[in-house]
Amino acid sequence: MKKTEKTGLCLALPALLGLMIFYIIPMGISGYNSLTFGGEFVGLENYRLTFGNYMFRLAVKNTFLFLGVSIPLNLLFSLGAALLLERNFAGNRFFRMAFLYPYVVPVAATVMAVKIFISDTGVLNTLLEQKDLPTQDWTRSSWAFLILVLLYLWKNMGYSMILLLSGLAMIPPEYEQMGRLDGCGKWNFFFYIKLPLLRQMLFFTALIALLNAFKCFRESFLIAGVHPHESIYMIQHFINNNINNLNYVKISTTAFTLFVLMFFLIALVYTKKPDKAG
Repeated sequence: MKKTEKTGLCLALPALLGLMIFYIIPMGISGYNSLTFGGEFVGLENYRLTFGNYMFRLAVKNTFLFLGVSIPLNLLFSLGAALLLERNFAGNRFFRMAFLYPYVVPVAATVMAVKIFISDTGVLNTLLEQKDLPTQDWTRSSWAFLILVLLYLWKNMGYSMILLLSGLAMIPPEYEQMGRLDGCGKWNFFFYIKLPLLRQMLFFTALIALLNAFKCFRESFLIAGVHPHESIYMIQHFINNNINNLNYVKISTTAFTLFVLMFFLIALVYTKKPDKAG
């Protein structure tokens, strides 16, 4: 082994040990515990009971629905914002910072700001009362899902926009000049030249958006508590409630299932990754 390879291995060893101790080994133990009950091997019986649980199925449905709605909207809006802020104009840096600012604000502070608008005596209900309209229980009704999606977009769109701006900056400006000389319109240039060149960064942005979407349990928990409206009851809620009930079998089964789901989704996105030649 070369000296540079040994140096690289030594530098990576602490991170690899941390990954092994805090992630891989606990997940392996969780996978083993999901196949046992009372110290006895029961095979897939725990999975059958968990998958047959109504709350688990509701949590899985809501989690995938949230991913399916929030991630495409995040990519769409962040790409639109990146295209608008790609050009240099007065106030460009201000708007970039304004979009990115929610991403660096702590989740608790973000939720406190949102509650100013959606609480029972918040801004929205006050405006409805002034218009003699019925008030809404925003966190205990079907509105909760929309609020969670909007909160996710508000917090994460700016970071996705910055990533896409970096991708747009890597496209040589000569391409646009050559396109204009060839009579290529703005829309044709975007769809046939700019968008294909941006696919690598779009893939990476989608992967980051997926990971951040799985973290949105924090916002949901702080907004609606342990038992939220069923429209925002996620897999993490199911795990958290079983931790409170000390149901370690369901905890292990659900945690390992969540790990497999995340691995499958990330692998699915990775297999769709465009090559550099594409």
